[in-house]
Amino acid sequence: MAKITFSNHNNDFYQSVKLSVEEYFASHKMKKTGDWRLYSKTVILILTAIAIYSVLMFTPVNPWIAVLLSATMGFVLASIGFCVMHDANHGSYSTKPRLNDFLGLSLNAMGGSSFFWKQKHNIIHHTYTNVDGVDDDIAKSPIIRQCESQKWVPAHKIQYLYLVPVYSLSVIFWVFIMDFTKYFSGKIYTTEAWKMNLKNHIVFWATKILYVAFYMVLPIMVWGFGPWIIGYMALNATMGLTLSLVFQLAHVVENTEFEHVPLDASKHIDSAWAEHQVKTTSNFAMGNPVISWFVGGLNFQIEHHLFPRVSHVHYPAISKIVMQKCKEFNLPYNKYDTLFGALASHFRVMKYLGKKPEVILQQVKAA
Repeated sequence: MAKITFSNHNNDFYQSVKLSVEEYFASHKMKKTGDWRLYSKTVILILTAIAIYSVLMFTPVNPWIAVLLSATMGFVLASIGFCVMHDANHGSYSTKPRLNDFLGLSLNAMGGSSFFWKQKHNIIHHTYTNVDGVDDDIAKSPIIRQCESQKWVPAHKIQYLYLVPVYSLSVIFWVFIMDFTKYFSGKIYTTEAWKMNLKNHIVFWATKILYVAFYMVLPIMVWGFGPWIIGYMALNATMGLTLSLVFQLAHVVENTEFEHVPLDASKHIDSAWAEHQVKTTSNFAMGNPVISWFVGGLNFQIEHHLFPRVSHVHYPAISKIVMQKCKEFNLPYNKYDTLFGALASHFRVMKYLGKKPEVILQQVKAA
C-alpha cells in the first residue's frame, strides 16, 4: 500500500466543527446514534422486502407485475443498505455493538460481506477518499475512468453512454466476483485485508450459500429458470443502479478533488484530513426529505465523512453547523440543490474524463 500522510495545518477547522457538533448533541440531550426515526424506518423497509419476496414466492402473480415487484424489491434492498446496513457497520445505528454487528449482516443478506465492507468503506474509503491508487470506490479502471490520473483507453470516449448498464450490473459483480477476489487474494485493491478468523470464514461462506438458495435456487424452483432470470436481473439492475448513483454523486462530480498515489510510493497530501474530506465530497438534494429518507441521509455526505459515527438521522441538523464552519474557515461546501442537478454533474464529469488526455490538455492550454 502507498504511504500517505496528511498535513497538520488548518486542523483548527476540524476541532472547531467537532466542538460545535458535540455542543449540539449535549444541548439537545441526544445520543449520536439512531432514534425512533431510524428504528421505524428499519421495520418498514425490512418488512416491505419480506412481504415482496413472500408475494413473489407464494402468490400467483402476473408476469409483468412480478417484474415490477422484483425491481421494487431491488430499490427497497438498496434503501436497507443505505439506511440500516450503512449505519450499523459504522457503529452509528445503536450504542450496542452486538446490535450493530447483527444489523450490519443485512449486507450479507443482500449477497455482500460486512467483513470486507468495514475495511473497504469504513477505513480505506473514509481515510483516503478520492485518492487514486488506494480508494477502492474509484478503482473501476479500465471499465470506467473516474479521475484524470487513471489510464485512458479508447472505450472511455463513450463511457458516459454505457454507465447505466455498468452500474446496473455492479451488484452482481460485487456478489460473485469482487468479494471472492478479496477473499482469495487477501487484499482490498492495494491494501492488505484483515486476517479472517474461523467465525469470519463461516459467516462468509454460509451467507453466500444462503444468498444462492434464497435468490436463485428457490425462485427457480417456483418460477422456472426463464422467469427467474428476468426477475433476478430486474432486481439487481434497480439495486445496482440505485447504489452506484448515490455513492458516485458523493465524490465523482464537478468541484470535488482527487489525489493520486502510485503503488508503493509515498505521498504527502497538503491538507488536513478533515479538510481533505470536505474537498473530495459533495451533498445533493439536502432539502428533499423523501430522498433523504430513502438514501439514509447519504445526500449529506460531507457530514457523514466528517462524522461517520453519527447516525444519518442527525445529518440535516448538523449540516447547518458544518456549512457555517466551512464558510468560517474558507473551505468549499460542495452541494447540488437537486438530485437531477447532481446526476447531470456526474455524467458531465464522466463524459469529460472520457476525452483523450491530449485533447483535455489542448483545451486547458487554449482556455
